[in-house]
Amino acid sequence: MSTERPSNLIKHPGQTSIPSLENMSNFSLNITDCTQVVVPEEVFFTVAAAGILENLLILIAVVRNKNLHLPMYFFICSLAISDMLGSLYKTLENIFIILCKMGYLTRHGDFEKKLDDAMDSMFILSLLGSIFSLLAIAADRYITIFYALRYHNIMTLRRALVILAIIWAFCAGSSIAIALFSYEAATVIPFTILFPLMMFFILCLYVHMFLLARSHAKKIASLPSSTVHHRTNMKGAITLTIFLGVFLCCWAPFVLHILLARFCPHNPYCACYMSIFHVNGTLIMCNAIINPMIFAFRSPELRSTFKKMFYCPRSS
Repeated sequence: MSTERPSNLIKHPGQTSIPSLENMSNFSLNITDCTQVVVPEEVFFTVAAAGILENLLILIAVVRNKNLHLPMYFFICSLAISDMLGSLYKTLENIFIILCKMGYLTRHGDFEKKLDDAMDSMFILSLLGSIFSLLAIAADRYITIFYALRYHNIMTLRRALVILAIIWAFCAGSSIAIALFSYEAATVIPFTILFPLMMFFILCLYVHMFLLARSHAKKIASLPSSTVHHRTNMKGAITLTIFLGVFLCCWAPFVLHILLARFCPHNPYCACYMSIFHVNGTLIMCNAIINPMIFAFRSPELRSTFKKMFYCPRSS
């Protein structure tokens, strides 16, 4: 996962020094004519800082506006925290690299290895948190559309908090286990399979949702208030579809890089793809920037809260 440091995500049994993804990429480049694409560290810091600040604004807006104290926005906050962790991981990683270059840290010390494990865990926690937050939002939208009249009884605020607690407890435990035992193929394979599997499940949920939404809308069309409510719910479902598309575009290239670096590092075609490692890492942080923009664009309530936060009304 690192750009220039040892990383625990991909390593082999019996190694005392752990090759980073970039080191594996550099090694693979020896068998290909592809030139490695390098993104300046200043760009990493700028994009990461923007992602952290934008998602922090989302959290502050939800906390300040009591009208946003709803299960859906709590799940959105969970996604924002995942994005913040991804940006924070990249920021800490680059600080680690700079300190190594300045000679304040070594690349193979015990402290550095523990720090490396912690940052790898943060990265995996960010990925798993994003996946399960998207899944929670998808399930919430499904219940909202097909069980609109019973939604508030099914998805209470307390149940939403319990769901989030279970999600983050599972993600935290999984991220630690994957970081500590990532040299085992039995750990790497389930981790990489989880990504497409969860995305396929969410996609199936959406196909089912949109196929039945039209017929379901006719059943509740007799209630005037329900029509408006249904349109609002469908807008929320479309918003989540945008989230899912952005997530796939930003995370899939890096997950593919992990698979290629693990299973075909010596193949010239795989090596050529791995030459854009820095670009794939930047895409992850771009996801943290794009999501808050989607929140602000699609949610009138959030836009109103942001206006109140930044433009204080003049006293009469």
